[in-house]
Amino acid sequence: MSFFLFSAPEREPSQFVGFAGNRIDRQSENRTDEALEVALADPRLRIMQTRGGRLYLKLNGSGFDPYFAPAEARDMGAKLDDGVLLGLSEAGPVIMAPGAIEPDDLPERIKAIDHRSVYVQGLIGPDMLGELAQGAALLAWNRNHRFCGRCGAETQARIGGYKRSCAACGAEHFPRTDPVAIMLTVRQDMCLLGRSPHFAPGMYSCLAGFIEPGETIENAVRRETLEESGIRLGRVAYHASQPWPFPHSLMIGCFGEALNDDIAFDGKELEDCRWFGRDEVLTMIAGAHPNGLGVPPDGAIANHLIRAWAEHG
Repeated sequence: MSFFLFSAPEREPSQFVGFAGNRIDRQSENRTDEALEVALADPRLRIMQTRGGRLYLKLNGSGFDPYFAPAEARDMGAKLDDGVLLGLSEAGPVIMAPGAIEPDDLPERIKAIDHRSVYVQGLIGPDMLGELAQGAALLAWNRNHRFCGRCGAETQARIGGYKRSCAACGAEHFPRTDPVAIMLTVRQDMCLLGRSPHFAPGMYSCLAGFIEPGETIENAVRRETLEESGIRLGRVAYHASQPWPFPHSLMIGCFGEALNDDIAFDGKELEDCRWFGRDEVLTMIAGAHPNGLGVPPDGAIANHLIRAWAEHG
């Protein structure tokens, strides 16, 4: 089975998924407590704004522009002091800040579009989408960690939003990333796909679940697959990863080799789970399935796992 043989691709598979195109220089070794203030004083600064899970986008001809000049952002009341520093682009520093205007009250030339739709509809370029993932995750973490988990006192953002410090007890808190295993189980010319109740009509996808403390990626893949489908796995192989800013996860995509065929799911987390043949999956990818079945959108890591197996397995 070719998926379990090492072969270094010319480009990493992770480069082809949504939210993974971030090319910004994060300046992680050079962040100081004044990093955000220094960026705010830079005339080259570009600002992204988000509110309620929606990114502000300026209409720019036939496309969208996610960047605002400092004067534009200040005129809109952007909460720049609560912003996070993404890093340096070729054009200068970039921050993401909480927006102050409700979507319905924005000027006509500015739209507030939810992050998932920005990604699914391809409204901005891959590099900008990567910056969105970085900024949205950081803002969510800062918003949810305003108080110290050790003593309960209020914390203050430091080093551009990558740390929160508690003056009361001296604790330092750092952003978290939640690892999620997402896996395509395969057996000869069949793959296992499931359907959750919240999926779009007809869509089937890979199984997935959070990796628990003290658990390896491989064991998480085996455990989640067994829990959700009753399928036992042998070998597990890593394929690609994807930042997922809902709110701050890292999807770790793997292939798993099934050891049995009999599916047993409880109907709670999944409303359906079944084996699909390669030819049927290819019709789903092409959007030509006779029953209207399909797979997740192109930018999703689940789509890339399914395509890699169906087209090249």
